[in-house]
Amino acid sequence: MVDHNQMDNMLTIREVAHLLHVHPNTLRRWSDKGIIRVYRITPRGDRRFRRQDIARFLAELNTHRGNERKVSLIAQQAVDEIVVAVSGNDY
Repeated sequence: MVDHNQMDNMLTIREVAHLLHVHPNTLRRWSDKGIIRVYRITPRGDRRFRRQDIARFLAELNTHRGNERKVSLIAQQAVDEIVVAVSGNDY
């Protein structure tokens, strides 16, 4: 579990979904697949995301977008889902 002092640097699933312009269920799926790092807090297993992990995720997507040799299939799918979400189309 995450230390209480570290919680100040953590974001909820709703906050990250809003930042990435994706549905919270999409973010849950990405964390389940290991696309984005998640920390489980509380015995219930609530998800929290570190700000630096989100920044790293976005930087990696921006660096490798369109270069399928460097991006795994799962990461490319994540990019595609972000593009669809940002464009306002349903997925």
